[in-house]
Amino acid sequence: MTLQYALELIGTFVFAISGALAVREKEHDMFGAGFTGFITAIGGGTLRDILLDSYPLVWIGDIHFLYAILTGILAAFIFPNLLSRLRKTFFLFDTLGIGFFTVLGVEKALSLGVRPEIAAIMGMFTAVMGGVIRDTLTNEIPILFRKEIYASACLAGAVIYLVLDHLETDRNYNLLISMSVIISIRLIAMKYKLSLPTLD
Repeated sequence: MTLQYALELIGTFVFAISGALAVREKEHDMFGAGFTGFITAIGGGTLRDILLDSYPLVWIGDIHFLYAILTGILAAFIFPNLLSRLRKTFFLFDTLGIGFFTVLGVEKALSLGVRPEIAAIMGMFTAVMGGVIRDTLTNEIPILFRKEIYASACLAGAVIYLVLDHLETDRNYNLLISMSVIISIRLIAMKYKLSLPTLD
């Protein structure tokens, strides 16, 4: 198992937990919570693959992703109080996850021959659309439409990746730099409560 593959599984696991916990206070039954966790974990990658006509979908082609999702949902059922107390830890994991999945989404789109501009959008979709679907299902304002910097950080990291890729930067360095940009923007924005200008 490569480090990249392990990180993909861990990211999927964490996203499944966040989705299941999102409905904890909304009186959903176990199936509803499990479904929300499942959609949160696979939503972004599935949307990307459908738009790019890439089949089989990742979680269908590799059963280990389904196992990671089910394990995350089960953990949310068994340890809800403990996991809720680790909210700051999960914020960090979520931030690491969006950085990692943005770059992977860009790479997959490029491998399928799309233009760099489309690849950047696909990278952002991979990272954030699962959370958008989760928020929609739980009657929350999708994080994409809140003032906090989230999707824009992913888009910035995707552009950095494409620029460095065009300059033929070593892939490992490119991954590290691009992910660091996303993570840094997200953490700094949250710490100092920064946001993009509104239309008001």
